[in-house]
Amino acid sequence: MHITASAVALNVEDVAASRAFLTEHFGFEVAMSADGFASLTRDDVGMNVIYLRRGLETLPDDQRDTHAAGQILAFTVDDLESELSRLVAEGVAITMPLTTEEWGERAFQVRDPNGVVVQLVDWNGATSPR
Repeated sequence: MHITASAVALNVEDVAASRAFLTEHFGFEVAMSADGFASLTRDDVGMNVIYLRRGLETLPDDQRDTHAAGQILAFTVDDLESELSRLVAEGVAITMPLTTEEWGERAFQVRDPNGVVVQLVDWNGATSPR
């Protein structure tokens, strides 16, 4: 198998709201969009984030009405404190304060307007696990 790209697809009520959140606060750009669909990208992420409107008829029946619950979009960043300060200054509510885990991960979380959790992470200066 040769994988040429990767993406995570999340079902949400309001695709435009989630799209605006990632473009405004996290620097994503719209790669493709249509009614009920948006694919977002960043050159440095290595994957697309796709939002699909709940109830979209192109989704299989068993996926059509589910919501992106229990999912976390996690992004490792170089300067966690600066990102935290920037998001607070932009008025983004921090839904999980900056925490440090015993295994070295430091992280905080925010939620987009549809409740999708976005977590920013660093590894106490260590190289992130691959």
